[in-house]
Amino acid sequence: MELSTILKAEAVKVIGATSSKKRLLHDLGDLAASAYGINPEAAVEALLERETLGPTGVGHGVALPHARIADIDRVVGVFVLLEKPIDFEAVDRQPVDVIFALFAPEDAGVEHLKALALVSRSLREAALCTKLRANADPATLHTILTAEQGGQQAA
Repeated sequence: MELSTILKAEAVKVIGATSSKKRLLHDLGDLAASAYGINPEAAVEALLERETLGPTGVGHGVALPHARIADIDRVVGVFVLLEKPIDFEAVDRQPVDVIFALFAPEDAGVEHLKALALVSRSLREAALCTKLRANADPATLHTILTAEQGGQQAA
């Protein structure tokens, strides 16, 4: 599995500012709807429900919200870069500006976990996050994310 198989170019967005974590989750749902045809209300509801189990802010300004939803047949992702970081109740209490959300079919099982591990490993690399934060063009962000596969093959 590679990021290029779960992240479409049109599923990448830069947002100047958002008012709250809840508003950001709505933005993620809207982006999933426009890129993949996912029901935005169902996406937001699933993300909010997942956040009640524990925040998905993993530290170092990164959040990995994820949810299982009906009516999709494979794991897909959306990526948002915030120009103004927000509180996401992250484990290190730092504000978040790099957000990669995953949506998986309700019965995805191991595929959901593989995708989550892949995104987590990728965004744990400080150099990758630095590159992402240095760019405000969605097409460039998509290229950076999808070119960084396989232990820096594209480097």
